[in-house]
Order: sequence, then C-alpha cells, then structure tokens
Amino acid sequence: MGRRVSAVVTSGDRCVGAVGPFAVDVPWWAEVEPVVAHLRELLGVSAYVLRLLGVDGGDGARDGHVTYHVEAPGTTASLPAAAMFTGHDPLRAHWATASGLAELFDWARDAVGVPLTGPVEQRRTWNLAGLFRLPTRDGPVWLKALPPFAADEARVMALFAEVDPTLVPRVLAAAPGRLLLADVPGEDCWTAAPEVLRSGIRRFVHAQSVLDVPAWLRRTDPAADVAALLARADLGLTAEETVAAQGLSSRWAVLAECGLPTTVVHGDFHSGNWRSDAGGPPAVLDFADAHVGNPVLDGLRVIDFLAEESRPVARAAWVEAWLAERPGSEPDRALAVAEPLAHLNYAVRYQEFLDGIEESERIYHRGDPVSAVRAALAL
Repeated sequence: MGRRVSAVVTSGDRCVGAVGPFAVDVPWWAEVEPVVAHLRELLGVSAYVLRLLGVDGGDGARDGHVTYHVEAPGTTASLPAAAMFTGHDPLRAHWATASGLAELFDWARDAVGVPLTGPVEQRRTWNLAGLFRLPTRDGPVWLKALPPFAADEARVMALFAEVDPTLVPRVLAAAPGRLLLADVPGEDCWTAAPEVLRSGIRRFVHAQSVLDVPAWLRRTDPAADVAALLARADLGLTAEETVAAQGLSSRWAVLAECGLPTTVVHGDFHSGNWRSDAGGPPAVLDFADAHVGNPVLDGLRVIDFLAEESRPVARAAWVEAWLAERPGSEPDRALAVAEPLAHLNYAVRYQEFLDGIEESERIYHRGDPVSAVRAALAL
C-alpha cells in the first residue's frame, strides 16, 4: 500500500497552508526524513514534522494516508489554504511544538560546542522520541528528545560505560528530556551475523552481572503492575481472557527461583537497537525503557525479534553468558517460564505509553496492550 503524506504547514503562529498528498518510499509513520526532504525542496527552508494529526488506513504504524503538522520557519511559499488546528493537549511532547523544537535546537547548538556546518536534520519523530542529526566539521552528532515517562538514558548509559565504554554511545551532553550522542559508525543490526549476536549478548550480560544497581532507576513490581492493568475496565479483554491472564501470575515466583539477579534491564534489547561497524562488537542504543528487574526480558526480546534461523544462536549465547556469570542459575528454564510473562510486561509498558501521550498520537499504540496480553495467552 505504501505511505502517502499530507501536511498542514505553519511558520510560528501563522498557518502557511496545506501540502499533499504525496508518496514517500519509507512506510513507517515515525520515519520522517523523506517527508521533510520533500518539503524542504517545496518550501525553500528546513521543515520539521512536529506531530501526527491523523491517519486514514494503514496499520501497525505504517502505510496509509498520514497527515502531519509541519513547522517551516521563515518560509514564504504560497500554499493552498488549510484550517488551523486549535487546542492544547497537556500531554503533547515538548519537541512537538514550534517553540519547544526551537528551544531544543538552541540547547543542542550550545551543548555541541562547535559550529554546525548546516541546519539540524530531522531523522525520526513520534510520541516516544525525536531524533535529529547535527552536522559538524567532525562528523554528525545526534540529538534525542524524550518524554517524561522515559528512563534517564544518559545516566543508564553511564552505568554500562563504567563496565565497558565500547558497549554504549558516548554521551556528549544531557538535560531533562534530551541528550546529545556521539555518532556510532556502522549499521543497525537487524540482520546481525552470528558473531555480532554473540558479542553483543555476551558483553551486555557481563555488564548486567557486575554493575551496581542504582536506587534512582525505576524498579518494577511486575506481578502488581500486570494485576493493575488487568483490573482496568477499559482494557478490552473478555472476562475469560482476564481470568486466564491472572492465572499466569504464579510464574513470577517460579521465575525468581531460576537464580538470575535483579539488575538493570534494557527493556527493548532487540538487535535493531544495536549498531556494528563492519561486523565489529556492537554498541547498544535506546535505553528509554530501562528499569530494574529480571534480565530474562532482554534475553527474550533479542530472540523474538530475530529471523527464525538466527534465534537458536541468540538463545544459546544468552544462556551460555548467564551460566558463565551465574554458575548454578537456570537461564534456559527462565526463558521458558518467562515467555508469556514478557508479553504481559510489554502490555503494561504499552499502556504507560497510551496514558502518557496526546490523543492524536495514540494510534501508534492503540490496541497494543490487549494484543500483548492475548499473545501471552497464546503461549
């Protein structure tokens, strides 16, 4: 089907008009680099997607006809008239307003410490993050904006860097809701080779096994969190599904018997959140879902996101790594016990997203909590 895009363009308090629809090659709604590239040519200035206004069609955060609010500071383009949207949502992300984006860019320019060689370039934006590239004479620097419910990524990465500085990107600057990262050369590891998978898993597990667990990082009580989610009247499960999901709660105690430590959990440890240069040891990115808990959630996450043929490699590497770090533990049993529990954990996190973002952006996650619970039941 593909993605078609329309935009309501503003410049400060002025509504410039409407653009589109036009087609872009990348189907994912949050991937806005091709969108702003098209608009930059049309409008004659740098343009930035602020937020999603609506989607007609599409599914799973991709495809369909997507309408964005776009800010194009200083444009003099003449466009067809568009109705200016009104109203303020208190849950709107700070990078999803023109003033918030300008303040974010000012902070980044000051924090990077060297002159930029061009305008700030937008890579991705949605309710969970904004990602921007700052060109400098020494190469790109990455600006990431985060919502209030995200973990303090800079502090979490500092924990891992104390164990292995090559395991995470170098943090150049950080402030509430934002951080600047040095560039990590290479490619995302969606289709990582076996040696890259083994290296990433082994090094990350070692760091988890030895780092000091901080008091400031969010600690989860997964059984209580899941119970609270299942008690919500607006969740959308049948009564039978709710009872069945509640029946999985005994597995948390069994998981605790498997001998894995309470540690810092990445929370989204699939290999798409790793980067490797020429097949070298990967660096791990995106710690927004980090929390204190059981590391089996990271083991399952990396396994589940891989192609079927790569899963045995990751599973064996994760089990072997934890056996080396915790002789006498039962990581293989933990994976089996926790498989449905991981989906219940995702359901809780998806509901936290929905409760923390503005209405027009909830389409990204609407239905995810109940789907995750049903995935747990299917297992």
